Amino acid sequence: METLLKMEAVTAAYGQSQVLWDIDLDIHKGGAVALIGRNGVGKTTLLRTIMGVQKAASGVIRFNGADVTAQKPHERARGGIGFVPQGRHVFAHLSVEENLTTGLSALAGRGRGLIGQGVPDHIFDLFPKLAQIRHRKAGVLSGGEQQQLAIGRALAGQPKLLLLDEPTEGIQPNVVQQIEEALRRVRTELGVTIVIVEQYLDFAWSFADEYCVLMRGRMIRRGTTAQDSAADVAHLVNV
Repeated sequence: METLLKMEAVTAAYGQSQVLWDIDLDIHKGGAVALIGRNGVGKTTLLRTIMGVQKAASGVIRFNGADVTAQKPHERARGGIGFVPQGRHVFAHLSVEENLTTGLSALAGRGRGLIGQGVPDHIFDLFPKLAQIRHRKAGVLSGGEQQQLAIGRALAGQPKLLLLDEPTEGIQPNVVQQIEEALRRVRTELGVTIVIVEQYLDFAWSFADEYCVLMRGRMIRRGTTAQDSAADVAHLVNV
């Protein structure tokens, strides 16, 4: 399998407080990997470090064969990394369609005319609800609608790798099912590789091929969801 993302001995810290320790991680093209662990073990920091929002203190990050360790977040976005942060962070005073349009900025430099074509049709195909409410302000949407919007905005930039931080948090079960189905299609139809931080093991096991367990900023276990059950690792994450 071809490697899309490779992290070698990556560490990260907030000031004097080290959060990640010697992270080695290979993400293969077309795969789906769930990062699991208790709150505060470094899962979000790991995603932020991949995106460049958090600077790596040491180590090397390679994406699609290129060393991106020193790149800024917008450079990584233009290179093909999409990020859906925890809490969604949509632009409340912009409409759904305007929010989606902001995601097109990741296309800058990849080809003239791409941005001017507007929001890709497949975004509304994946999330039909967004088409229905495309002129509504994002700030008045439900949590589930905002989550779909945040994912759609990231996908508008046509990423090769999509990072999602707690996409099911605070979402109604029926909307969680819609998001799961959309993400499956993102993998199979668009060929996007996905790394997801997820507290709910049932969701992680139904969606991901592989899992990684973090504990105190270290990667302590990696396996496949086909070979290991959620019960096998539940005691490690205590969720």
